[in-house]
Amino acid sequence: MSSLHKLKNRLIDGKIVASRNLLNNLHPSELARLIESLPLNERALIWEMIDKNIEGEVLVEVSDEVRDGLIEKMDTNELISAIDGMALDDLADLVADLPETLMQEVIKSMGHQDRERLEKVLAYNEDSAGGLMNTDILTVRPDVTVEVTLRYLRNQKAIPRDTDSIFVVNRKNEYRGTLLLSRILTEDPQTQVSEIMSKKIFPISVDTPSENVVWEFENRDLVSAPVIDNQNKLLGRITVDDVVDVIRDEAEHSLMSAAGLDEEEDMFSPATKSAKRRALWLGVNLITALIAASVVDIFETTLDKIVLLAILMPIVPSMGGVAGTQSLTIMTRALALGHIDKSNLSGILKKEILVGIINGILWAVVVGGLTYLWFKNALIGTVIAGAMTINLIVAALAGFLIPLTLKRFNIDPALAGGVVLTTITDVIGYMAFLGLGAIFLL
Repeated sequence: MSSLHKLKNRLIDGKIVASRNLLNNLHPSELARLIESLPLNERALIWEMIDKNIEGEVLVEVSDEVRDGLIEKMDTNELISAIDGMALDDLADLVADLPETLMQEVIKSMGHQDRERLEKVLAYNEDSAGGLMNTDILTVRPDVTVEVTLRYLRNQKAIPRDTDSIFVVNRKNEYRGTLLLSRILTEDPQTQVSEIMSKKIFPISVDTPSENVVWEFENRDLVSAPVIDNQNKLLGRITVDDVVDVIRDEAEHSLMSAAGLDEEEDMFSPATKSAKRRALWLGVNLITALIAASVVDIFETTLDKIVLLAILMPIVPSMGGVAGTQSLTIMTRALALGHIDKSNLSGILKKEILVGIINGILWAVVVGGLTYLWFKNALIGTVIAGAMTINLIVAALAGFLIPLTLKRFNIDPALAGGVVLTTITDVIGYMAFLGLGAIFLL
């Protein structure tokens, strides 16, 4: 049985002391998961039982909405105490989401040096390398020896968390290379840093989007990476735990956006609040459905005369929707990973159109044949086959163009792409099927 299950059972049995002991042995991320899984009244009880020394770490791990609810119940002094000693990148994530007045109170409570470092990080977009980085770094000059470097490390009061390397800079603080701790421990003490530092770990520009940072870590198998400004001055570092957070956030965003939902929504938030959020996309969906219905209404006479068309009508837009979603998903993912640029756009477009043509013809033959066997009417089979071909080609083209268009207008394709695609495939599907039916069957 997991620790979380044991804790829940003890709480149910009323074993408060035993629960408190088990609770404070959990990792902050486990505590965050536990808090998010509890109704509001039980959540408040657990929060009171958590050791004050780890409250800040737990606040960083929970979702934004849950965090807001917890912070509302904390006074300013308690919050200031909770964030004391937090890593700068985690602190920046937390402070950025605070109300303005509370943010200023927290910043004022910090020492001058810490305040300056925090303000530098907050100045950058949270979805950039600057927003991810931690300024708590260790640096050495290239002309010192390993022995001097070791002495420098021993004189440090504490080594920054997740330190696997030291960055090498000149007197102007310009990045020159990376010195792995493993090299320091194994090399001759009299060896100069410049001889053993690595120049293969390329620095990341402070303005680099977070999705590109993920790509750098993935493709270069990095544990940490230096962050520089446009003058090659070292600003900080990004560690793999920050990158994992980005990956998790992107995955949750993609999953929830597909349904038009906020990935940070609290599962136990009030029903009225959740209903208000979801109502927006239900309204958008209603509008798209009405547009599709209006197309069907145009061909009312056709449907009255040929009832068989009404039976078969849902097939064409449904197949188009699936085909379009496949293309849309591939394009949205490619955009997020930075795989698309002007040099390969035409090639991707040709491929998607070709896929649409191949699948359109293939499934047109299948559906047309099945329709003929079902109704013994070759013309109806031909009509649905033609409509299927048209809609699958259009769906593939729409799946290609929609993410690019939305991206150009700074609209998240993962959030709005599905709605736009559904409208297009429904309208084109109905229009093609009923239009061809009106031409060939009346």
